[in-house]
Amino acid sequence: MKITRSFSPILFIAAALFTSTVSAYDPGETEVACKKPQFRDFNLPVYSESEKIEVAPESTFSFTLSPWTDPHSIKLTAKKQDIDFTVESNSSFHRVNAKLPTAFTGKFVRINSNANAVLGCSEKIGWLIKVADK
Repeated sequence: MKITRSFSPILFIAAALFTSTVSAYDPGETEVACKKPQFRDFNLPVYSESEKIEVAPESTFSFTLSPWTDPHSIKLTAKKQDIDFTVESNSSFHRVNAKLPTAFTGKFVRINSNANAVLGCSEKIGWLIKVADK
């Protein structure tokens, strides 16, 4: 009986330590499970002070998104205005095609896009361009 009493607290402590280690929650693991959308292949030249490249007014542009992106969640804006676009999807990517509105002629414009992954996480990106005068 003495052995049981002295041994019992040790088992209780070991069980408590093991249980707390096993049930530990890591909030970072939820981010690993969801792959954020990836934006690629933006086809207009991004403006930089050193190069000062301008794009033609009313230029069409496109970029691709990873296949795990929900194509219905894609949003495209510039200067707080929605930009109309189309999406072509296949098993490898989603291609977004759009045209710069006439109102942006001669202005600096940041084109912003955001999208959600099928599993819920999201990503956003933007490109600064300079639209030439007519």
